[in-house]
Amino acid sequence: MPVTIKSAREIERMRTAGKILGRVHQDLGKALKPGMTTLEIDRIGEEMIRSYGCIPSFKNYQGYPASVCVSVNDEVVHGIPSERRRIKEGDIVSLDIGVIYKGYHSDAARTHGIGEISKNAGNLIRRTRESFFSGMRYAAAGRYLHQISAAVYDYAKSFGYGVVRDLVGHGIGSHLHEDPEVPNFRKFTRGIRLRPGMTLAVEPMINEGTYRVGWKKNGWTVVTADRRLSAHYENTVLITKGKPEILSITEDEVAAGIWTPGGNA
Repeated sequence: MPVTIKSAREIERMRTAGKILGRVHQDLGKALKPGMTTLEIDRIGEEMIRSYGCIPSFKNYQGYPASVCVSVNDEVVHGIPSERRRIKEGDIVSLDIGVIYKGYHSDAARTHGIGEISKNAGNLIRRTRESFFSGMRYAAAGRYLHQISAAVYDYAKSFGYGVVRDLVGHGIGSHLHEDPEVPNFRKFTRGIRLRPGMTLAVEPMINEGTYRVGWKKNGWTVVTADRRLSAHYENTVLITKGKPEILSITEDEVAAGIWTPGGNA
């Protein structure tokens, strides 16, 4: 599939999808508490998505059985919600969620600490998010795709973290996964030149220890090879001539000064 440049109409639909997804992430993140089952988290998330007139991107996608990927502690991505799995104080929980609004997708992930978490866990969550924003310095027309990748990698590696190599970000639009692939690690090539109207899902997956991962027997859930913690931060991003537009940023993140919309890159 060629890399697509979105029209003004498509961008507006993706902008709405992203705004809705940001609200779902913000509200679902605040609802997390010790004792909840991961299946309950999925149920609440799906209800939120549908309350906005959207469809969950992930449900039944290539056989995935849920609307929210709920990954706990050493689970990197694609944790399958279960009534037998309860989150507890001190856990870190990654929520990866996608929505479809009028035929267009938005995809984003956040990692949350449950109650009081360790200093190391808090640092991992924060630095994974910061690695994403390091990449955003290069997410502008005229730059090259792998400049984003290198910036994400260099920031995470500066703390000794493992940057997952078996999974990458992707283009997004009328399909959940489109070209191009968006690595979170350095490549020997520059990648494509970025152009206004490209839409990307940039998603650092950063491990406390080794970058190596494995798969659980369910065929979906990815875990760290050394069973140390992993964090995930993702947004749907629109490339412009200047500063990128982060379509799935939350209102709380903007209010906290994590990202200031508009301006120049």
